[in-house]
Amino acid sequence: MLQIGDQAPDFTLTTTTGATFRLSEQRGRSLVLYFYPKDDTPGCTAEACSFRDQYQDFQDLGAEVVGISSDSEASHQKFTQKHRLPFPLLADTGGSVRKLYEVPRALLGLLPGRVTFVIDPEGRIQYIFNSMSRATDHVAQAKEVLQGLRA
Repeated sequence: MLQIGDQAPDFTLTTTTGATFRLSEQRGRSLVLYFYPKDDTPGCTAEACSFRDQYQDFQDLGAEVVGISSDSEASHQKFTQKHRLPFPLLADTGGSVRKLYEVPRALLGLLPGRVTFVIDPEGRIQYIFNSMSRATDHVAQAKEVLQGLRA
């Protein structure tokens, strides 16, 4: 199980724009990496829109927000456009990054889990929040951790 203080595992995935996202290229700034179950479901939409509505706060704290699910790039593009998401969504269609980050399945193993990682500028995990039911709490918790890192 990944722990606070561990080096965040490196990975490469494709963004909604077709660009390549490499975690190792994000060094030097904090990153909020959130895994969510599925585009356009009620909890996932609330979570994504909460990150959207507070995105400038994350930028002001020197952090980028990145969402990951197993949905396709096309699904992510529709979800991004529909809800005007200003941050990238990554298509982990095979679930390899979810496995790399040891994100557990929820609801008797039927659904992909909802876990948020806050990664510092050196690439170390500073926070892990796992909750299926408290989708928007991921946003508030991540902001608190980032504020603490800046203090």
